[in-house]
Amino acid sequence: MYQKYIKRLFDIIISFTALVVLSPVLLVVAILVRIKLGSPIIFHQQRPGYQEKIFKLCKFRTMTDERDEKGELLPDANRLTSFGNFLRRSSLDELPELWNILKGDMSLVGPRPLLIKYLPYYTEKEKLRHTVRPGLTGLAQVSGRNFISWDHRLAKDVEYVENLSFMMDLKILFQTVAVVFKKEDVAVDTSVVEGSLCDERKDMVSNS
Repeated sequence: MYQKYIKRLFDIIISFTALVVLSPVLLVVAILVRIKLGSPIIFHQQRPGYQEKIFKLCKFRTMTDERDEKGELLPDANRLTSFGNFLRRSSLDELPELWNILKGDMSLVGPRPLLIKYLPYYTEKEKLRHTVRPGLTGLAQVSGRNFISWDHRLAKDVEYVENLSFMMDLKILFQTVAVVFKKEDVAVDTSVVEGSLCDERKDMVSNS
């Protein structure tokens, strides 16, 4: 009952209210991003969502477009400014995802939407993460955010799906607030963290 009807209604009410209440914050951040990092203000990236349907994830951009002498983008760490780092550590860069929630691409709580290139590397059990809408926050994020192992992170996603309830969502939301305010366990160069799943799974196959 909760998962089928109430959870989506809850997402709509909370995301709409948050967008209205936080509109001054969104406006200020948008202006600062434009001044300090340039345009576009919003960073879009395709991610797999419910039933692996691809959608465009929205975030405030946190990096510049600095390039080397060959015209290629510099590594993420070189393009991430102190302002961009602040946006990530405060999670302000995630606020545009409230629009994804309102549209129905995402939920407030659920497995985080990862990169499309990871789809071939999930085990059958790990694919359960795509039987619910991806979340702005999730069980894995309040269990270590970016620095828990891939196996542990994906296991937490499956644990969430198998035990989904209103009380669990409420608990995760409260824990998320605590994690964000502590500003701990946040990867500055997320490409290093996100780029490891394919390598890990390829190594497993080659060594089997």
